[in-house]
Amino acid sequence: MPIDAAKALAAEPRSGQIGWERRDVQLYHLGIGAGRPATDPDELRYTLESRLHVLPSFATVAGAGSPGVISGLSMPGVDVDLARVLHGGQSLTVHRPLPVRGTATATGRIAAVYDKGTAAVLVMRTEVADAEGPLWTNDAQIFVRGEGGWGGDRGPSARHDPPAGEPDRTVERPVREDQALLYRLSGDYNPLHADPEFAKLAGFDRPILHGLCTYGMTLKAVVDTLLGGDVSRVRSYTTRFAGVVYPGETLRIRMWRGDARIRVAVSAVEREDAPVLADTVVEHA
Repeated sequence: MPIDAAKALAAEPRSGQIGWERRDVQLYHLGIGAGRPATDPDELRYTLESRLHVLPSFATVAGAGSPGVISGLSMPGVDVDLARVLHGGQSLTVHRPLPVRGTATATGRIAAVYDKGTAAVLVMRTEVADAEGPLWTNDAQIFVRGEGGWGGDRGPSARHDPPAGEPDRTVERPVREDQALLYRLSGDYNPLHADPEFAKLAGFDRPILHGLCTYGMTLKAVVDTLLGGDVSRVRSYTTRFAGVVYPGETLRIRMWRGDARIRVAVSAVEREDAPVLADTVVEHA
């Protein structure tokens, strides 16, 4: 079996230094669709250095290193074909607002390995701290097709009951044809998102958008729509990747308010509201 669960879980954590500048933040924001309209004061908070704030989902690319999915595949006990790998879900906990520029220590390890029968799920946990203390914790759920069935722990269910009633807000966000090409400049160079031939090997008609790009676009919509544009109010953000997005499509983002939490569902408009993000929760101050 290419995944040795015991070896992966016992492996020593890997630590390294990461750093980012305001240019990295601006590039990330552009990669998730910020800056439209370009002169809108609300958009300038994402694009103009004199007003810049940091959307918390920037944590998934900060330092321009490999995202959790890629780094998880290089851990001891893990030897799988990249074409069988999908990003199953993502969880982010923000310990304090992200600075516009910074240096920090990122420590990564495999926190769990689950046997789903026809697939395996790896949980790659990355904890990041600077001189002032913890900044954020990222969990990437890595879905590996064809690697389950060894009789291991199935793990908890990530599925929630659907939100009740009509959404409080619904917005639509277009995905540009070149969105994946721009987003990948923030560090995720998986050819699945750019190379048509590789995409076909992975079972897709054409390259798909990064799940973490949809993740960022969705959080921005929630912050701008229900949190008054205040990125510092976000405390945590969790989602399950339920389907793919193709560049050029439109995201329909439905939001339900709760006490200190917002439930979200995202679908692809042009494919009869095919699910894209599910079991999505933003917890906030």
